[in-house]
Amino acid sequence: MPAGTLRTRPRLIESRQNPRVKELRAALSRSGRTPSGLIAIEGEHLVAEALRSHLRFAAVFLRDGYQPPFALPEDSEHLLLPADVFASAVSTEQPQGIAAIIHAPDFSADVIFRAPAPLVIAPLILVLAGLQDPGNVGTLLRSAEAFAATGVLLLPGTASPWNPKALRASAGSAFRVPAVNATEAEALDLLAQHNVPAIAAVARAGTPVSDAPLASPCAMLIGNEGAGLSDSLLAAAAHCITIPMPGNVESLNAAIAGSLLLYEAARQRSQKDACQRPTSP
Repeated sequence: MPAGTLRTRPRLIESRQNPRVKELRAALSRSGRTPSGLIAIEGEHLVAEALRSHLRFAAVFLRDGYQPPFALPEDSEHLLLPADVFASAVSTEQPQGIAAIIHAPDFSADVIFRAPAPLVIAPLILVLAGLQDPGNVGTLLRSAEAFAATGVLLLPGTASPWNPKALRASAGSAFRVPAVNATEAEALDLLAQHNVPAIAAVARAGTPVSDAPLASPCAMLIGNEGAGLSDSLLAAAAHCITIPMPGNVESLNAAIAGSLLLYEAARQRSQKDACQRPTSP
């Protein structure tokens, strides 16, 4: 089927009080999944990423006059909304004309500890401890996918990856990077079970990140934007690492710091892989 064509005519809905419209509005205003495990997404990019990630769609909402540039899932409901009804349901000021309600992926903790060869040498995990800003969480999920992290553990107080702002910041990576909620004790127990040492990111007085053992299995602990990591997490860490900053700032944004650490881990792993790769005679 050519991109942008619809096999079936969308069902026209003209009321803002229609149950499906109200469901979309409510789902977009939530910070996580609905009780039935659904999330709402808005805009061409996120819908395209959900399709690329092979997620199940419950309903697709199209603004009257909008033509999607890709084929829509045939096994979902297609609904056509007048411009004012569509605008009443979505959260952006200048909506692109497409939104959807989808089934959120359900990840297990075991997946996080599987190294998806040949992308990575060993498990590379982010542990987000109380990151309240959904934009930071989404950005770190995007960086996690970019630098081949195996997954993310979300400790209490961390924003949901299904928060609309987190979804937008992740640019679709939230659909593919395994992210699992855990208490601090559960996270440390999982790391111990799989022999993955915890490495705490601290603003100062830690080992320079370039000297840290990031090519081996590791879980990098990223603390709350203001308070940092708890004493118990710092005590459980095998190493504390710091990003050297010659400039005159006290600390980095959590998303920037975590992204730099992921880059450094990917760099070290790439070097180690190159050293271990057999040379041609």
